[in-house]
Amino acid sequence: MTADLPEPVHLGELRVSHADREAVVERLNEAAAEGRIDFTELDARLNQALTATTHADLAPVTADLPPVAASDPGQPLVLKGGDLGAVRAGRWQAPARVSVYGGRGGAKLDFTQATCRLSEVEVEVHGEEAGVTVIIPDGWAVEIGGMELGFSGLKDTTTPDRLPGTPLIRLTGTGGSAGVVIRHPNGRERRKLRRDQPR
Repeated sequence: MTADLPEPVHLGELRVSHADREAVVERLNEAAAEGRIDFTELDARLNQALTATTHADLAPVTADLPPVAASDPGQPLVLKGGDLGAVRAGRWQAPARVSVYGGRGGAKLDFTQATCRLSEVEVEVHGEEAGVTVIIPDGWAVEIGGMELGFSGLKDTTTPDRLPGTPLIRLTGTGGSAGVVIRHPNGRERRKLRRDQPR
């Protein structure tokens, strides 16, 4: 007499991990930065990814996006505004070096939900025609001595108080014709962050 074996579980029925969800969130943010999905759709897909419990729940979120090669989080990030603009925001892994070009559409680099285990991050910015905005969480600090101000210069409204264990952002580059802004989240962004926090 043989013992009853458990029924095999289909891959789609397996529970997803935090790492599975984070990988999908990162891909969605990349897709938005590439212009493949708009920000309204990004919010809807992020919500679906963060509330997924099985692989069957998670799979449709990126089913219509092309696969990307696995990347080393230590590799430099390059963000180019181009004609339509570019944004890196949400949950993402910050590397040691980031280069941002405003182009004609502008660029925004938002660290408020980024994961960063580094003591310093070098952010090279070039405002160009439409400018660059860099947002850092409260408690992070910035060093702006490496900036060439250019025509429109640099606007820094961050506080100098750096909390222990947080990275220092070393800003280098040029302001260009539109300039560079570095700041903490504004009121609207803070309200959105509170809404997005798990309950």
